[in-house]
Amino acid sequence: MKRIMGVYDVDPFYASRFAEFVNQKEQIPFTVMAFSSMEKLFSFSEQESLDLLLIGDGINLELLNEIKAAQIIRLSENREVISGELPTVYKYQSADAVLREIISCYQIQPEQIPLFMTGLKSTILGVYSPISRCGKTSFAFTLGQLLARESRTLYINLEEHSGLSKLTGTTYTGTLSDLLYYYRQGEYNHIRLGAVLYNWGGLDYVPPAVYAEDLAEVKGEELAGLIVRITADGSYDTILLDLGHLAKGAEPLLELCDIIYTPIKDDCVSSAKLEAWKDYLEQSGREHLWERVHLLNLPTLHTIHHAEAYLEQILWSELGDYVRDLLKSG
Repeated sequence: MKRIMGVYDVDPFYASRFAEFVNQKEQIPFTVMAFSSMEKLFSFSEQESLDLLLIGDGINLELLNEIKAAQIIRLSENREVISGELPTVYKYQSADAVLREIISCYQIQPEQIPLFMTGLKSTILGVYSPISRCGKTSFAFTLGQLLARESRTLYINLEEHSGLSKLTGTTYTGTLSDLLYYYRQGEYNHIRLGAVLYNWGGLDYVPPAVYAEDLAEVKGEELAGLIVRITADGSYDTILLDLGHLAKGAEPLLELCDIIYTPIKDDCVSSAKLEAWKDYLEQSGREHLWERVHLLNLPTLHTIHHAEAYLEQILWSELGDYVRDLLKSG
């Protein structure tokens, strides 16, 4: 059951627009109600308590004493950090950024969160190759954007150095490192996930770990456990894993995948690496994973040269056409 978030601001248009924005987010566990006056806020509170209340600057806190709200967060018009009794979020930034900060401030009550949310298990797709510079991440992100047009899709990049921040032009305030921390502390839940979600072209994604050491120090089994928790929420139809050369082993993650897309190259060194990986799977008792592997000869990109336009243009490149044909063929 979704929690109730109330929004009251001196600018009623801001409150209504923000409520409309959040209510369109299926993965956010709040139903948001905008209040245009204190009278309406009081009236609602007499009938039902709020799990979270957002209030704008200039509102007397004493007026809120009788309102039933488990937590209050102030929407500030000032970027400077404001010390006080309430957590504060700067309101004049992108709605996505405001929402992420609000969720980060939200004090989750353990009894509110079931171990697993009810919902259908997600389909898990993996993109992995033992071959370097084979177009793996370009393929994965293109696949994610196209899948997101038809279904709820989450892209998770597990590379040590993905370059995603440069490609999207985004400075991330929450990443996979944060999710790993919460999971290891036994504090992961779908609200924690919502605090680190970003969106590109309709595709939700979790930014990669800040430091390569964050992935090097975690076991594949732990990462697999985190992915299982995310799929159990039932918020996404498809989870797309972009796998790097994980120091502690990618196999536990590959075990979760329904399909493993493996970009390859035709040169002799690449062929040798592919055969070595296949031999390893057989020798380690994981030969069944090879049955899920779909080998892909990706087209060479000739038309894109600038990083700032790469993710937008790639959909209409030779690779974009290749992925469309792949999805049509099933």
